[in-house]
Amino acid sequence: MTFYSWHASDFQQLAQRAATLPHALLLTGPPGIGKRAFARAVAQGLLCEKPPKPLEACQACAACHWLAADNHPDLRLLQPEAVESSDEGESDDKKKKRDISIAQVRSLAEFINISAHRSGVKMVLIQPAEAMNANAANALLKSLEEPPPHTHFLLVSDRPSMLPATIRSRCQQLALRPPSAQEASQWLAANGSPQPQLALAQSGGAPLLAAELDTPEYWTARQRFVEGMTSRAFDALTFAERLLEQPIPQCISWLQRWSYDLASVCMQLAPRYNPDCRDALEAAARRTNSLEVLRYHRDLVRFQRLVHHPLNPRLLLEELLLRYSKVLGAADAH
Repeated sequence: MTFYSWHASDFQQLAQRAATLPHALLLTGPPGIGKRAFARAVAQGLLCEKPPKPLEACQACAACHWLAADNHPDLRLLQPEAVESSDEGESDDKKKKRDISIAQVRSLAEFINISAHRSGVKMVLIQPAEAMNANAANALLKSLEEPPPHTHFLLVSDRPSMLPATIRSRCQQLALRPPSAQEASQWLAANGSPQPQLALAQSGGAPLLAAELDTPEYWTARQRFVEGMTSRAFDALTFAERLLEQPIPQCISWLQRWSYDLASVCMQLAPRYNPDCRDALEAAARRTNSLEVLRYHRDLVRFQRLVHHPLNPRLLLEELLLRYSKVLGAADAH
């Protein structure tokens, strides 16, 4: 696997100092821009046995073949055991699997303290690093403070501020930027995206997220959301019932983007995430005021922390939509 074209200069700069790379590198940047592919390319470049250039994998040696098959003996990947689920009644075990546990970190002890199978380097890839719970992060500290020779740690993070300062201070950070809007739009179009510009707006400029959501099913569901949010006869409880057909994280994300754009329009700015809904947003803006919308958006950001395991998804959606209903009536109240 290689990195994406918009990260070519970052990779080249890293390759120029391949001989003196830090033992721990923290890759940061918004989600959906290709950080994991970049980390994978760095790992393969370091593990490759016949690199034609520094950090460039030959794609032909045994090490490259093993890595392509996800079974290289000198690479360990730590990530949450379970993907996100939208089930209403999740067990505590499922919730814990969204974390990188202390047991997973402790399992590295034997790996990093024995010699590499191929007499080269050993790689530990942790993604997303902020998924480590407090105990796991503390357990990793010792390895970062006293790294074994020829061992590299690659940490990938969408939200580095959620990592303990002790972890961040022991890593050299490399911030990867998203591509320009033109480059991202061209990449999406080349990969068959039917609505590249709108998908890019919906994803906040993240091309990989845009490619993931750009499906007929997504646009149909999003259209229903927009129609519900812009209805003159807005009914929070009825709309909440309809929205339950979608995963809760998706609903909260839509609400966050809508409230952000509504606040922007209230302040005479262009909508960022929903550029195709400017008229509807302007109509909604006439029914509220920017202060109320900003307060609502702030609450949505706070609720984001609970989105993966709300105690009752229906009650959560009803509460958020009832608050939105009050926001729409703010102009009359003032």
